[in-house]
Amino acid sequence: MNGPVPDVLIIGAGAGGCAMAWRLAELGVDALVLDAGPPFATTDFHADVADWEDHLFPERPGSQGRCTAQLDRLDPSWDGLRSWSRNYGPQAPGDQRRFAAYQHVRGLGGSTLHFTAESHRLHPAAMALRSRFGVAVDWPFDYAALAPHYEAAERQLGTAGSPADRSRPRGGDFPLPPHRPSYASQRLMAATEPLALGWVPNPVAIPSQAYGGRPPCIYCGQCHRGCQVGDKGSFDRVFLAPAVASGRCSVRHGLRVLRIEAEGERVRRVVCRDARNVDVVLEARVVVLAAGAIESPRLLLNSAAAHSPEGLCNESGQVGRHFMETVSTVLSGLHPEPLGSMRGLPADIISWRYNAPDAIPGLVGGCRFTPATATAELAGPVNHARRMLESWGDALIADLRRTYGSAFALGAIGESLPHDKAFVALDATERDADGLPLARIHAGHEASTPARLKFMLDKSREILAAFGITDIREQITSYDLFNATHVFGTCRMGADPARSVVDAGGRSHRWPNLFVADASVFPTSGGGEAPTLTIAAIAHRSAGIVRDALARRDI
Repeated sequence: MNGPVPDVLIIGAGAGGCAMAWRLAELGVDALVLDAGPPFATTDFHADVADWEDHLFPERPGSQGRCTAQLDRLDPSWDGLRSWSRNYGPQAPGDQRRFAAYQHVRGLGGSTLHFTAESHRLHPAAMALRSRFGVAVDWPFDYAALAPHYEAAERQLGTAGSPADRSRPRGGDFPLPPHRPSYASQRLMAATEPLALGWVPNPVAIPSQAYGGRPPCIYCGQCHRGCQVGDKGSFDRVFLAPAVASGRCSVRHGLRVLRIEAEGERVRRVVCRDARNVDVVLEARVVVLAAGAIESPRLLLNSAAAHSPEGLCNESGQVGRHFMETVSTVLSGLHPEPLGSMRGLPADIISWRYNAPDAIPGLVGGCRFTPATATAELAGPVNHARRMLESWGDALIADLRRTYGSAFALGAIGESLPHDKAFVALDATERDADGLPLARIHAGHEASTPARLKFMLDKSREILAAFGITDIREQITSYDLFNATHVFGTCRMGADPARSVVDAGGRSHRWPNLFVADASVFPTSGGGEAPTLTIAAIAHRSAGIVRDALARRDI
């Protein structure tokens, strides 16, 4: 064994792991946080170099995870949903859905290092899809049970939002006032007022004024490249750093967890490998798995043993099942007037008009709409010229000078209902550097997904037309492009051990000292809400359950 035995060992320093460590420190519980990746600093991010458009989030040694995917063939009857670019043609040629990206960062802060800091609460009705709408499953607790934990996470993050946003029940105002919408977004709101979309400032974990030692945002719009200023609420800064400063939390990075070992009725140890390829064995009274909705089930399946031949925690066969992905569309075009669309937050306003589970006519499961110009990589002049313009030579330069800042993208994200064709398993042949099977994503569309995507595209076209954009230059959808950004559900929480992996507190039904605290526990995805705040709220709630169990000495 290596080092003293902590009360809690947390695997993964992403949203769930960092929030868990912070809350445990507040509760007086010692924790050790492990992560396979490195720490990042603001000096690692470079949106200020001349060729910034050709550099996305930086890769550091050990910071990129890998997985494989088996994706559906495409139905010709839904060809209108396919992705295309005016300048570059079809984005997924052929009849097979294409794997576009695995948006998973290994490192302290995890994927919050490159998130756009949307800070959303789930719609209350989205937590009761089975009892209210007859599909999917219910969460094992309701919105009211999570509300105080949402409030605690928002206070720590310094979420900026509007009092006019009444889309969710709240006990008080957001910690910070909202960001003022950009000029482009103000124009969009005014032009689409007859559509009654109810635009409000998007709640974001980005300070609108100095907060908690973080400066206010400078509105460069490049959150997804990593925040150079240090204002964005990435979880390494907002949750992990104060946990470490408390003296109750320590961190070991660059440790790749190979397996979790159990004996008798308890999880006993975690076997890791360090950067020198030396094995490290760690013990703890409690193990919290927070590696994300792809890596958490992979680790459990790779931890199969005589007592768990199908994988640790997989006595019910539910580990890896119920995978939910990002159901999304983006339409981009040129506005006839200058908008200065390169400025402002990446998604500064949001419409929740169709977010409720019954808001889209004829479907169960909603969606939301936001500007997406920056995240569609259209904020810079190079991509503007490459993707929005068709001229050459001197004419291209003239067109760029005339139109730069008028590109605008509208994004939509919708409900991803769980179903049997979507799951995460172990790849039969592909291995990582340690010889362990990679995760293999099996992603097939649920029956209602094409109709939901069609609604999102049709409504986006209506919104853009009202805004003055009728010449669409690009259509990008998740129908034919799979992009693992918001992913959920592979270690579902629930009351029934036969149909879930963990209970309402995130505790394994089989192993009483093993908890899961990431998006893998989500029973449903919500109608397009970003999951990070809900992950933090769940971890905050579970931390209290861990503390109480430690105090009772029943784990």
